[in-house]
Amino acid sequence: MESAVILHNIRSVHNVGSIFRTADGAGVSKIILSGYSPTPVDTAGQPRKDFEKVALGAGKMVAWSQTKTIGTAIRQLKKEGFTIVAVELDKKSISLFKYKPKKDEKLALVLGNEVEGVSKATLKQCDVIVDIPMRGKKESLNVSVAAGVAMYTLLK
Repeated sequence: MESAVILHNIRSVHNVGSIFRTADGAGVSKIILSGYSPTPVDTAGQPRKDFEKVALGAGKMVAWSQTKTIGTAIRQLKKEGFTIVAVELDKKSISLFKYKPKKDEKLALVLGNEVEGVSKATLKQCDVIVDIPMRGKKESLNVSVAAGVAMYTLLK
């Protein structure tokens, strides 16, 4: 199954590196970094040491690209036939564990900023919104942990 992950305005290079490593393990085809999400390389095109410390080479194993706006990424993936699935707690969200993708459906997961999440404007562009049910007092998981739960649940 072809799959993609869009990371929008993720501020922590460690979270991005962790998501790359998990994406490689889950078999994700490509990652699109949008907004100010850090890339595996610095502005001079050199590998980022802080990224590599966490990703352990996954930046070279998972295809990636960068775009300024998330809308551009979503439109392109929709043209390619992807179903866009946001991971976000919202009044329209359904449990991640209840969403069942069709066989061979191309999925693109959208994950947003560590504090603000995925914006309402972006959620309107998505085909499905899923949330991860929480059993404790906290309302959310770290974005890299949420990405891992979603990747391994949806891309099995």
